[in-house]
Amino acid sequence: MNPVRPNLDDTPSRIGRAMLFGAWIVGLALLVLIFQRWMDAQENPNRDLAVSLDAGGRPQVVLARNRAGHYVAPGHINGEPVVFLIDTGATDVALPLDLARHLGLRLGAGRMARTANGDVQTWSAVLEAVDLGGLRAHRVRASVLPNMPGDQVLLGMSYLKRYELIQRDGILILRSLD
Repeated sequence: MNPVRPNLDDTPSRIGRAMLFGAWIVGLALLVLIFQRWMDAQENPNRDLAVSLDAGGRPQVVLARNRAGHYVAPGHINGEPVVFLIDTGATDVALPLDLARHLGLRLGAGRMARTANGDVQTWSAVLEAVDLGGLRAHRVRASVLPNMPGDQVLLGMSYLKRYELIQRDGILILRSLD
């Protein structure tokens, strides 16, 4: 028996296999990208927020609840993009220390605060501008927490009290009081 030796006729077969392998890799990468975008949309269905006007001409933002039952939305603090988690149980806007440093916030007096996770050390801060979909508030009180995980900002009542809140059927409407 003679061993089979490659010849020039085998070249298209090799190129075809390489192209098939490449197509599988590209296909898998596309599936991962599509799945990631789907997961992101499930976590934050409010990616493209815009202020609208209600029947009375007042500005409002409409948020959809995510699959975990929370209202998550992009916004800005002092012009920098952040992700907010709406938290009507939080007295102040609360943010992690690392994010506060990134935003260049000046920290005020330290204090102990009682949270759902127990007593924690916090520092006070004032946010010059907080914007959620075009609803902008100035000089908003905030608490900076050194052990707060992640980079989401809890959008508490120091911001929310400036707006009318209406929750119905998985939708939260924040409407200007004016």
